[in-house]
Amino acid sequence: MGASKHSTEDQQLEARVLDAIRLMERRRSPCFVGFLDERQAVLAQTVAQRFGCAFFLGWGGYKEAERTVFGVFPEEPDAEAFPIQPITLRFRKQDTLTHRDFLGSLMALGIKREVLGDILVEEGRCVLFVLSEMASYIVSQVEKVGRVGVKCLLGMEGKLPAGRKVEPKEGVVASSRLDCVVAFAANESRSIAVKMIQGGLVSVNHEVCTNVSYTIKEEDKLSIRGWGRGIIAQFGPPTRKGRLHILLNKYC
Repeated sequence: MGASKHSTEDQQLEARVLDAIRLMERRRSPCFVGFLDERQAVLAQTVAQRFGCAFFLGWGGYKEAERTVFGVFPEEPDAEAFPIQPITLRFRKQDTLTHRDFLGSLMALGIKREVLGDILVEEGRCVLFVLSEMASYIVSQVEKVGRVGVKCLLGMEGKLPAGRKVEPKEGVVASSRLDCVVAFAANESRSIAVKMIQGGLVSVNHEVCTNVSYTIKEEDKLSIRGWGRGIIAQFGPPTRKGRLHILLNKYC
């Protein structure tokens, strides 16, 4: 996919997974690595398999979680053993808050990304999953998100929010090459898209991609610095001129 800037972070993650395996073997009890994105989770599984760990699991607090804590076990994994705590934040329904608003406020407190799992937002309510050891601190510190007052409580009542909202964008592209898709997504010329890609501003499936001719597929996840994140929902049939219909869902 081209040169990646993840090498140092990947080495650090490998070391953390190896430390967890060694500690689990010594104590004969489960050990955990913090919340990981989907790319990191795959890497953690690969490392665990390479070092002969037979029992491991990624769990984010609910079945469809994108961000998961990686755990290694001396025996069959148990989701209930994971040190994950849901937190509910309530705010006035007339106020508009997004995933980015909550993430920004939490990280402004000095909370590391690996402490935070999925952030699910709906009208008047947000449920976020965090490492249990930081839950009480977050509840005690978070009183506002941006300029909006919030009430922060441990635990969760009722159903989970539906998840991150998406803004669909439909159109046509010359091809499924990365530069064409980036130009479409960011409303930029193809030449500008090429510079963005070669400058390391674009990631596909959580990995920086500098190959402008990389072929994008349905369900690929796209991240463009300064634009945001989205997923390729569909490529439609070609037009008479050979261009492709595209449906891109951008995360709000």
